[in-house]
Amino acid sequence: MDRQELRRAWDAVADDYARTRRADGEDAALINELLEDLPEAATVLDVGCGDGMRTLANLAGVDRIGLDLSRRQLELAAGNVSEAHLLQGEMTRVPLAANSVDAITAYHAVFHVPRNEHPAVYDEFARVLRPGGRLLATVGSSRYETVRRDWLGSGQSMFFSTPGRRRTRSGLETAGFAIVWEQVVDDPLGSSVPFVLAEYQG
Repeated sequence: MDRQELRRAWDAVADDYARTRRADGEDAALINELLEDLPEAATVLDVGCGDGMRTLANLAGVDRIGLDLSRRQLELAAGNVSEAHLLQGEMTRVPLAANSVDAITAYHAVFHVPRNEHPAVYDEFARVLRPGGRLLATVGSSRYETVRRDWLGSGQSMFFSTPGRRRTRSGLETAGFAIVWEQVVDDPLGSSVPFVLAEYQG
């Protein structure tokens, strides 16, 4: 799927997707750990913010920026998290200045980009983070690239791609990140998914 096909698919599935995902759960609780280590008046970028309820709404006490490819997702986020600043764009070209955020969350987001572009995504994350900034992201545990038809019974196709754990870790380290921890947590859609917390070394 190319970028336009992916954007159209997310526009079409946005409302159904929002109804299937709770705003709590074990993976949402990881946000509290991230927030504990941030400076006062921190700015956090939520990449792939969707309707805003999953991650953006849980980023309490910080300046929030949501980034999403889908215009419909951003419309939902504007209604759910009205105080957040919302941007439409791609994670391979984040429309923010360098050194402008203290942390990034990327829940179930990076694996919608082709795996050969993941290094560019991590480079962009490093570019917009301040030194010492942190990244909390879902990552893939195995190497695959696929298009899932009728995803979540929506009638829409969805693209997934990951280079696997070892290459993901290597890509992060090459971009200047140090891994703080890796762990697998339960996801509200019924699966267990790996997460990584990484610190940008500058």
